[in-house]
Amino acid sequence: MPTKPTTEDPQAAGQPEPPVDHGALLDSVGYNCLQAYLAVVPDIKKQLATLHLRPVEYTVLSLVHGNPGINQKRLGQAIKVSPPNLATLLDRMQSDGLLERQRNPRDKRSQILALTPRGQRLCGQAEHLAAQAEAASTLSPADRRQLNALLQKIFLAP
Repeated sequence: MPTKPTTEDPQAAGQPEPPVDHGALLDSVGYNCLQAYLAVVPDIKKQLATLHLRPVEYTVLSLVHGNPGINQKRLGQAIKVSPPNLATLLDRMQSDGLLERQRNPRDKRSQILALTPRGQRLCGQAEHLAAQAEAASTLSPADRRQLNALLQKIFLAP
């Protein structure tokens, strides 16, 4: 036999449900970062997919572009990717014609990374798409600058 809706069940009474109480979780930087990530990243992933790029590949393109002469070790440290995983990623990006490894003239044991002309074009397109996706967020430019500055205090801390 079906049960009668009660006034204690807003959905059954045809009323909108109250928002979920996140309680103490809202005091957690990690929880807030994760929830913000889940709200922002799917749109950026969708935009980058139109260029056949994943976020990590976009990150590599942008960092190599902005840091001429960066070597694999420094790149891996900056994006917190292990050397074996980074080598696999760079192999794939090199075979896709996006970047090249060059012998470091100051240290023959290491290789520096450089974007190919195709990688430079793709980097510019990806940066444009990522900027558009961010501009469409609910944050004002001033809010975005403040949030970025606060987050950078966490991950760029010495």
